[in-house]
Amino acid sequence: MSVPPTAEPTLWELQRSLTQLREDQRDSIAGLREDLRGDLQALAVRMEQSVTRDVYHADQRLLGQRLDMVERDLASERRAREDTEAAAAAARRWLVGAFVAPVVVAIVQLWLLAQGKST
Repeated sequence: MSVPPTAEPTLWELQRSLTQLREDQRDSIAGLREDLRGDLQALAVRMEQSVTRDVYHADQRLLGQRLDMVERDLASERRAREDTEAAAAAARRWLVGAFVAPVVVAIVQLWLLAQGKST
């Protein structure tokens, strides 16, 4: 069934077309609103997870302070270890001076005495 080109739509057909157009637009707008709501919710979640610049800088300062404290503790431990090693070396020198040296002197004296009696 073909419609003659000169035939104009009736008022009922125009109203039905306008109603269909409005419904299509309303559905499209509702879909856009839902998409926008979803995007805004995702953006809100990301914004809640983000950190402000002030908080970031404060955290960095705290981290720097903690690192400085650890470095100071490490330096003090290094100095303590060096002091302990120096004390151990001094104790070994004292041990040699207090016990080994008299034994060596006694051996030398005995040898000298033995040399003196055999001549």
